[in-house]
Amino acid sequence: MLGASFLPRRLRTADSQKPPSSPGYLNRQITPVLQSLSQRACTHPIHTIVFVALLASTTYIGLLEGSLFDNGSLSGSASRRTDLASLVEGGKRLKVGEGTAWKWQVDSGGIENIDTAAEHIAIMTFVFPDSSSNNSPQTAPLADAIPIPANSSAHPLPSTLNPLSAISQDTTVAFSVPFEEASSFLDAVQEIPVMAGAFGGDRSDSIQKRSWVMKAGRSSGNGSQNALRGWASNAWTEFVDLLKNAESLDIIIMVLGYLSMHLTFVSLFLSMRRMGSNFWLATTVLFSSVFAFLFGLIVTTKLGVPISMVLLSEGLPFLVITIGFEKPIILTQAVLSASLSSRRQASLAGTASSHHESSPKTIQYAVQNAVKERGFEIVRDYCIEIAILTAGAASGVQGGLRQFCFLAAWILVFDCVLLFTFYTAILSIKLEINRIKRHVALRRALEDDGVSRRVAENVASANEWPRYGASDDVLTDGAVSGERVVFGKKVGDSSVPKFKVLMVTGFVLINVLNLCTIPFRSGNKNAAPPTVSGLSNVLTPPPMDPFKVAENGLDIIYIAAKERRSTTIVTVLPPIKYELPSPNSHLDLGETGGSMFDVEYTDQILDVVGGRVIEGVLKSLEDPVLSKWILVALTMSLVLNGYLYNAARWSIKEPGTAREPAAQPSAEQVADIIGHAQHIETERAEIHATKAEHDKVRTREECEQLLRDRKAPQLNDKELIDLSVRGKIPGYALEKTLESPLTTKLASLTRAVKIRRAVVSRTAATKETSTLLEGSKLPYEDYNYENVHGACCENVIGYMPLPLGVAGPLVIDGRNYFLPMATTEGVLVASTSRGCKAINAGGGATTVLTGDGMTRGPCVGFQTLARAGAAKIWLDSDEGQKEMKRAFNSTSRFARLQSMKTALAGTYLYIRFKTTTGDAMGMNMISKGVECALNVMMTESGFEDMSIISVSGNYCTDKKPAAINWIDGRGKSVVAEAIIPGDVVRSVLKSDVNALVELNTSKNLIGSAMAGSIGGFNAHAANIVTAVFLATGQDPAQNVESSNCITIMRNYNGNLQISVSMPCIEVGTIGGGTVLEPQSAMLDLLGVRGAHPTNPGDNARQLARIVAAGVLAGELSLCSALAAGHLVNAHMAHNRSAAPTRSSTPVSAALMAAPNRSQAHAGLSMAPLRR
Repeated sequence: MLGASFLPRRLRTADSQKPPSSPGYLNRQITPVLQSLSQRACTHPIHTIVFVALLASTTYIGLLEGSLFDNGSLSGSASRRTDLASLVEGGKRLKVGEGTAWKWQVDSGGIENIDTAAEHIAIMTFVFPDSSSNNSPQTAPLADAIPIPANSSAHPLPSTLNPLSAISQDTTVAFSVPFEEASSFLDAVQEIPVMAGAFGGDRSDSIQKRSWVMKAGRSSGNGSQNALRGWASNAWTEFVDLLKNAESLDIIIMVLGYLSMHLTFVSLFLSMRRMGSNFWLATTVLFSSVFAFLFGLIVTTKLGVPISMVLLSEGLPFLVITIGFEKPIILTQAVLSASLSSRRQASLAGTASSHHESSPKTIQYAVQNAVKERGFEIVRDYCIEIAILTAGAASGVQGGLRQFCFLAAWILVFDCVLLFTFYTAILSIKLEINRIKRHVALRRALEDDGVSRRVAENVASANEWPRYGASDDVLTDGAVSGERVVFGKKVGDSSVPKFKVLMVTGFVLINVLNLCTIPFRSGNKNAAPPTVSGLSNVLTPPPMDPFKVAENGLDIIYIAAKERRSTTIVTVLPPIKYELPSPNSHLDLGETGGSMFDVEYTDQILDVVGGRVIEGVLKSLEDPVLSKWILVALTMSLVLNGYLYNAARWSIKEPGTAREPAAQPSAEQVADIIGHAQHIETERAEIHATKAEHDKVRTREECEQLLRDRKAPQLNDKELIDLSVRGKIPGYALEKTLESPLTTKLASLTRAVKIRRAVVSRTAATKETSTLLEGSKLPYEDYNYENVHGACCENVIGYMPLPLGVAGPLVIDGRNYFLPMATTEGVLVASTSRGCKAINAGGGATTVLTGDGMTRGPCVGFQTLARAGAAKIWLDSDEGQKEMKRAFNSTSRFARLQSMKTALAGTYLYIRFKTTTGDAMGMNMISKGVECALNVMMTESGFEDMSIISVSGNYCTDKKPAAINWIDGRGKSVVAEAIIPGDVVRSVLKSDVNALVELNTSKNLIGSAMAGSIGGFNAHAANIVTAVFLATGQDPAQNVESSNCITIMRNYNGNLQISVSMPCIEVGTIGGGTVLEPQSAMLDLLGVRGAHPTNPGDNARQLARIVAAGVLAGELSLCSALAAGHLVNAHMAHNRSAAPTRSSTPVSAALMAAPNRSQAHAGLSMAPLRR
């Protein structure tokens, strides 16, 4: 609709939330300002946080010293005395007489309109808290002990109990006083002496010096230090009074309001948790809201708008419910979406770009992009809400609604400013810490798996934040996807706004019901219905009910007035509170507690935000709340700086980070820079001189001398090849020998590969077969050997390109995947794609992971069978299991020992360790843990005579067919299933359900059993497993056990039900070949690259599910081709028929007839013998 853009985001429909095609005028003007503000906050986050915290602390001190938390209104003895006018304003005036038909009626006229002929009486009720309990140390005075002026006609009335008297344990005393004597009577009872002997004989002398004092007549004592305590006490007292005088329906409304507010807090934490932050971001939002509340409160009070604690306690819950925390959530989503979008855009830029260009942008860039995308919408929502509140503040509604709207508008103004400064600063720090944590965790996981530190650091740098696994429901197209379970029910993204709309609607309906039921509410039998608006009760203190305060006294006055037949006006004053101060308290002296920081400043420049900055900061050190806040802040700062310092030690740098303009260097720095530049120029001159000398050939002695002087990189390729061929440079040491600070690591590694190719080609022993390698088409350039060296391969001479195709997409557990397959077998990818198409037609594949545990089976030996048997019994016992788990788990943060299976063969004991390994395949990780556990068993558990024969005793069993793997499983155990409709079998697979079932039984089950196969009850599972393994960097040799599979088909109501059970899928998403860039790109294609950010092991488990589903598609398609007789025809059509055979061409026949090089050489060497 046309005006949808002017509604807050949570009230707009999905169609109206689509971004406009081009930004409007206001958007173009406001967005750069927001970007500049957030950029400064993110560039200097620590400064921003400290400044805002300091400002909030100063504001807090200003509030403590201001009027909001003061126990009285003004200082000075005169102003501390209770004011009768304010009591009358808060009281209720009733009238009874002939004109009211002898029924109490509320007299709403002014004091000047009172009938002078009528008798005017004031009822005063004195409340002495905590004085009715038997164990109370203070006792309320009796009515006759209260000092009454000699000329006063005041007399006591029976007090009226309230329903909360049993809880509050208050004592009340009521007096009837002629209204004209009320002021003098009130002055006389400002202090009431404590009864003598009330606390016991020994202490009566000291107690007599103490007095009950009206709360309005007591000074603040120690100033700001006790202001918060006094405010809390008064707030509790006002809350109890509120409960005493409020209607039941109003109490229910407030309870629902507070309950909804806390549910809003829960919703905030759940939303942030969906985005990866369990605590900090949601807590930061709350801190930002509290700071905005403090700033808004100080501005409101400084502008002279009265704010009471009752007004805040009643209004804030409904402000939280209606405004909520959508804006920080939207900004956080936008930041994460911007980070993901920048990575996708960099990936789409193409492979021609350099490594740093294709890496993800900085976190500050993500924040800027998010502010650009969502900043204007957020500010627009703020402006709309502020405009509505401003209209409420400017309205003529009486009560506290105007004041609260004024306060709420200022709160939203500061909340908007803090969102783009304070919150963005903490958000950037949080994301940076998460990036560092992920970097360190991935590097440590790779090191645990046996990868060298340098390669692990390179892989971790290439796998920078943000990363999203396939099973993550964090971000999809810029929005948070997935659902949350709250109280047993799934709550989607749109549930929270709907919930708030329902709460606001219910709030309005309840108040409408409140208004409609006013005439029917029960009250005093002689009282007329009150004429107070129920809607105003929500945001203003409810009007005092005179019958709840002085019902018994009104009954006596009513009876007396009716007997005298005289009109009587009764002013029921609010209950007057007393307290019993400590003996060292001072009353009306105007004295405050001294402080070492009580300094008067006359410089008006320092007067800011509710108090003097320096004085406020110094006094904050004495405040009981702020002192702890400062201690917590310093502790967190120390922890954060320590963590960042440790991260800096590992030289973790974010790629592509834009550096700030450097400051002007000093004279010393300039001199150092010039000296360093001169040194570099000298080295360059030497290099140029060396290059100039290349034209003249060095002697072998000169080359060897340069090699000994560690200047081998200065030699040319010909000289290096000669040294290596003569054995002066070992072939395996070329990479280390050619390392130079003047060239990049990648350049030196590539040069080493080039030199090695030439050395292999010129090696005399293999010259007959390896001569062509140096000029062959085996590529070696444009490859990142940094991830290869020390991790994947040695003696590198290039890399082997393989054709890579994708099958699918295939729906796996409700999600689409393309299956990367590296293979040289024609039709394999096409066949698998056909199986994917048939499976998708039936709704996709369903997978179940039944086990996850990699194994290692060492062999240990003993001198006698008895000792071997004792070791087996100990390992099988609870004590042995516990001790071995403790030792094994201490070696890695990811490897966790699940179980041990033992077997005896003579004096040899075989132990099969089964462990989880996180997202790594984990053989190296397990081997390290096994060695540690066996050493602990041998040295600490009484088996010193044990000898470790081999850390791998083939009881694992690794890379060999074994029944134990087929039975117990190894790696990930997955079962995949699909149901193919019968018409799809006929139209897509060109076969029949019954024919497929019969073929599977006869071929895969009976045929494999006849062959004595172990785990080979399938058609060609190894084809798909190997192709996916090669594409994703898995160990291809582990295809032996990973291809263990049994395929089952059956007729399911005319449809084909097919399943594959694979108990030994051995895969990982970190370590091994996954560190290579092409292979890691394929893991990216599947959404499982690297370690899972929140639940280690989920990425590897998801990859195993994908492999099993791919095998399911391959099995279905091949069996269909066999059943239809299409297999040979398909291979001939796709691979063989178009290409002529080798023997059918003249060139191939000539080549076959001619002798090859080795035969010719042998013939030449034999010629003299034949002659």
